[in-house]
Amino acid sequence: MKNQISKTGIEVIDLQIKALKKLKYSINDSFNEAVKAITKCKSKIIICGVGKSGKIASKISATLSSVGSPSFSISANDCSHGDLGRITNKDLLILVSYSGNTKELKDIIKYAKLNKITLIGIVSNKDSTLFKSANIKLFIPEVKESGLGIVPTSSTTAQLCLGDALAIASMREKKFSKLDFKKFHPAGNLGNKLKTAFDVMLIKNKIPFVNHNEIMKNALKILNSKKLGFLVVVNDQGLNTGVFTDGDLKRLVQKKKFIDNLKIKTFMTKKPIIVEKNTLATDILNQMNKKKITNVCVYSKENKKKTIGVIHIHNLINTLK
Repeated sequence: MKNQISKTGIEVIDLQIKALKKLKYSINDSFNEAVKAITKCKSKIIICGVGKSGKIASKISATLSSVGSPSFSISANDCSHGDLGRITNKDLLILVSYSGNTKELKDIIKYAKLNKITLIGIVSNKDSTLFKSANIKLFIPEVKESGLGIVPTSSTTAQLCLGDALAIASMREKKFSKLDFKKFHPAGNLGNKLKTAFDVMLIKNKIPFVNHNEIMKNALKILNSKKLGFLVVVNDQGLNTGVFTDGDLKRLVQKKKFIDNLKIKTFMTKKPIIVEKNTLATDILNQMNKKKITNVCVYSKENKKKTIGVIHIHNLINTLK
């Protein structure tokens, strides 16, 4: 019994793998046209489908919105009862349908033609109304469904995958970066992964600045008061010339019996690890672990020598939890 259940599961997955392989070889110039239409759209991308295709439309819409292409999905049925008013001739319309002949789509297709709205059709029937009417035709090869050969499974997987392909290709065409992505995902685990040095750094009076000509007696007072385990050493212009760490202090006292009147610049680390403010926090943590350091200085690309913040590894770890 268990073997038969597992066998069914594998059969379903195999059918969907076959569907995706067929889809892979169907990508052509129409796909390129669709991506260009998405990236050039100055208004909204509206996606609509019927039944299970409607669920796929919602997911494609959500993915497009998350990567910088404002989109929303609408119900084909509701379009016949007033929702067509949500679509303007500046919008881009994407209709998703396996057969392409669903009666609920006919009113939408007619409306798109009358208002000269660019229509992208994602469809598996070249003889359908949708395929013939679409300005850009994205053909999904016919596939074998699971469950008596009629339950929408392989076809919806292909639709979903094609939608993801459109979204990611459009994202790359727009040069949509991780920092752009971060704006739309400020919360949760994904938001934490996308935090930057700027989001987690300590700033202003929390930065343990000390002038490079300061004597050790006074510098150590700042080191103790800031409790970060290091000092940011700057010159008279406020530019970073190095750092002085707890480790530097330990090495110094092993060599020198009296250190109070020694200048800190003589014993600082002259080439400290620094990071640009847009560096991902996760990358900074990896770098700190690799270099076995507990603090880094943060700079803005306008001036690499100017420290605008500092990051302590304990604060960084707590932020990323």
